[in-house]
Amino acid sequence: MTGFKRIGLVGRPDHSGVVDSLQRLLTLLAAKELTVVLDDITAGLIDSSGQQVCKREELSSHCDLVIVVGGDGSMLNVAKYVAADQVPVIGINRGRLGFLTDISPDDLEARVEDVLSGKYSVESRFLLDVAIKRKDGLEILGCALNDVVLHPGQAAQMIEFELFVDDKFVYSQESDGLIVATPTGSTAYSLSAGGPIMHPDLNAVVLVPMYPHSLNSRPIVVDGDSEIRLVVAAKGSLQPQLSCDGEVRYTASAGDEIVVTKKDVALQLVHPLDHSFYQACRSKLGWGSRLVRVDD
Repeated sequence: MTGFKRIGLVGRPDHSGVVDSLQRLLTLLAAKELTVVLDDITAGLIDSSGQQVCKREELSSHCDLVIVVGGDGSMLNVAKYVAADQVPVIGINRGRLGFLTDISPDDLEARVEDVLSGKYSVESRFLLDVAIKRKDGLEILGCALNDVVLHPGQAAQMIEFELFVDDKFVYSQESDGLIVATPTGSTAYSLSAGGPIMHPDLNAVVLVPMYPHSLNSRPIVVDGDSEIRLVVAAKGSLQPQLSCDGEVRYTASAGDEIVVTKKDVALQLVHPLDHSFYQACRSKLGWGSRLVRVDD
C-alpha cells in the first residue's frame, strides 16, 4: 500500500492546535504536488480555496489515504465512513490519550514524510455491527470501532436483560448495562468499567457489566466471531439506550433483541514503523519504564 496520491484531511473543530497542524499538512502536501481532499467540516476550519471538498461520508471515495488531526474521538467518527472502502487512516494526536492518533504534532512533517515514502505499517482493527432483530430479519442500527453499550440513558435506573453468546444462554442480569468492546475499545470505556486491556491483534470481544447487582458478575472475553444477543426484559417502564462509540443509535423497548457481530470489513490503521502498543500503554496509562541499573 504505497504511492499515495490523493490525501484526505479531517480536523477536529474547536481546537486551536488542529488548525496549525492542518496548515502544516497543506504546506507539506502542496510541496509534494499531492491532491488534497477536505471534508465539509474541516473545510470550514481553514482557507479551503482551491481544495477539493466533499461530505465526510463520501471522503473515502475521493482519496487513498486519510489523515485525521484530533483525538481518538475524531478517529472513531471517521472510521465508520472509511472502513468499507479499505482506505487507510493515520492520526495526528491533538486530543488527550491518543491510542489511535499516535503521531505527535511535533513530529508531524517527519512522520508524514515517512508514510508518504512507504515507511509505515498497517494494522487491521475490526469493528462491530449492532442490529435490532425484527420479524423479517435484522435492521442494522450502526457500527462501532470501540464499543457498543446498552445503558439507562439519562435516568438512573437498573436495566434487566438476558445475554446469549452464539445462541447459548449466559445469564440474566440487573445492572446499569453492558459494554461490548473490541480490543481497540478495551483501553477506553471498558477499561474504566474494570475490563481487561486486550492487544489489538486479538480476535476477541469483551463483555463488561456496568455496576451489576451481583458481586459475582465479571467481564467475559469471547471469540471475536461470536454473535452476542441481548434481550431486554419485558418491563414497560424501562427504555434503555444503545450507543455506538458514545453516539446514541436506538432507544430499546421491552422485549427487544439486540444483536452484535463483527463487521465484515476492518479499519486499516497506519502507524509509523517504530510504533509499539506497549509503548503507547506506557505513555498513555503511566506504566513504569525499564529499570535503570547502576553498576557497583
